[in-house]
Parts: sequence; structure tokens; C-alpha cells
Amino acid sequence: MTRTIKTGYHHPRMLRHAGSFNPVRIQSMHYQSGRHIRLELTPGRTLYDALVEPLYKIGVTSASTTILGGYFDHLEYCVAPPDSSGKAVIAYSSPIDAGEAFMVFGNATFGKDMEGRPLVHCHATLRTETGQVKGGHIVPQASVIGPTPLSVLVTAIEGFELRQAFDEETNIPLLKPHRES
Repeated sequence: MTRTIKTGYHHPRMLRHAGSFNPVRIQSMHYQSGRHIRLELTPGRTLYDALVEPLYKIGVTSASTTILGGYFDHLEYCVAPPDSSGKAVIAYSSPIDAGEAFMVFGNATFGKDMEGRPLVHCHATLRTETGQVKGGHIVPQASVIGPTPLSVLVTAIEGFELRQAFDEETNIPLLKPHRES
């Protein structure tokens, strides 16, 4: 059987990380329970503030979230093309202004940055102000929720936390599981 690649499809690319090889590809931890929470994110606030503040108030500092979609008065996102310097596989682009946009669906991971501050890492599919469908890394501090609340399903991580740390293999900071300190 002969396979052909249809016009318009990209060829897969071989990715080799620039750093030292780590044979443990997926780092994971497990805990017996975790709270499930439904949040309504407040219009007019940034995605960052609307997510971080209510979770911190109930003692959640690490979580996995599903954003069920909604309007943004302003939304910015980045993409992760290959790193032209060769220091890593990817390098984030400068923020791209999507204007007034609609988030079709998103997932945000909530943890702590290298200084211990709250960090929100969000991937989403969106429709831009001009009607284009795009995807990428949402800039939570610059993206302002529109006129209606956004529904978010949260699974709190308990028994360990997610902390950003430099990864020797990828040469970029990643969120990794750590025992709570």
C-alpha cells in the first residue's frame, strides 16, 4: 500500500533537544485524592487574576484546569516555533494581539514559578477579532475576560505541587511535580 501526503499537510519534523538526554521522559507523582472545583471567572479581570485569586483563597496552589470557552475583551497569545539559536527546540514568539477574541477551549496548568509566585501556563484554541482560528500559549496577565463569566473546571493537585524548574534536556523552564515543602 502506498501512502501519499495530501497537499496542505506538513511533514513531521524530527525534534532533538539540545541538552543532556534524560531517560525518564515523563516525571509524574500520584496522590489518592484531589478536589474538583467549578469556577466562574469574573468579567473585566485578567485571566491570571481571575484564576489565581479564588484558588489561593481556598488553599489551592497547584491545579489542572479546563476552560470551557468564552469571550475576551482583549487576548494575547504566543506560539512556539523552532528556536533559531539552536539552544532549545522551541522559543516563544513575542505576544500576538488577537484583539477581542473568543476562546473556543483551553487548558491551564497552575503552579509556582522559580521565585515561588503563582504561575499560569495556558494552551488554547481561539477565534481572533478578524475571525481567524488560532492556537497557542495564552498570555494570562494580558488577556482580559469579556462581558460574561468564563466557566472553568479545576482539579486541585494535592500531596505535591507543580513548580517551574530549568530542565537540563529541553534547556527551558518547565512545570514539574515536587513534594510539598
